[in-house]
Amino acid sequence: TAAPAATGPRRSTRGRETQVVPGGGGGGTEGARGRARPDPRGSAGPGPASERLPRAFSKGFSSTFTGERRPKGDRIFEALGATDELSSAIGLAGEFSSEKGHTFVEQLHKVQCMLQDVGSNIATPLSSAREAHLKRTSFSEKPVLELEQWIDSYSEQLPPLRAFILPSGGKSSAALHFSRAVCRRAERCVVPLVQAGEADPNVAKYLNRLSDYLFVLARYAAMKEGKEEKIYVKPEP
Repeated sequence: TAAPAATGPRRSTRGRETQVVPGGGGGGTEGARGRARPDPRGSAGPGPASERLPRAFSKGFSSTFTGERRPKGDRIFEALGATDELSSAIGLAGEFSSEKGHTFVEQLHKVQCMLQDVGSNIATPLSSAREAHLKRTSFSEKPVLELEQWIDSYSEQLPPLRAFILPSGGKSSAALHFSRAVCRRAERCVVPLVQAGEADPNVAKYLNRLSDYLFVLARYAAMKEGKEEKIYVKPEP
């Protein structure tokens, strides 16, 4: 007969202080989107919940990769959250596109990997970064140039744009349009960081070109699937 499972207080991980750290990655720019790492000072144990929550959590603070403590509402964490949402939106678009057999799905996967590196750079504010941090989280112009090549390649295959297009054209296209909108928001979050000297300008450039890429790709997906793109029609007065 199997021994009964041990009982007793469960050690909760909720409420532990977190620090944003870049994850490992193979090839290219090292570093990935900031992950939450438990702080050993925040180990939970028996006792009332109010006693187990570390002060850093109750006061709404978190740490960057450089170890700097900032409020969770700081612009850096806003930008990290927007970048994470963008990667999730692109992942959804990639799944819809994969079901239709689109070959650009591999490009979308590469973009998601690059967004991990974007997050690493954002999580490493230049004002508090040391040389070791910068080596791990630098972001070059090479990915920006690659996006521009992809944009040119797809644009050459598309009919001229003669009207304002509404997000439409099938699930793949609509999801890519949604990703584009999220990308523009991520860019708006990153630009103030670049202007303040906290993030690499290439990160903002990448997001700017990425939104254009997603727009062109949405049109391309609709064309390949034979779906109609809905256009803006001015309502009659």
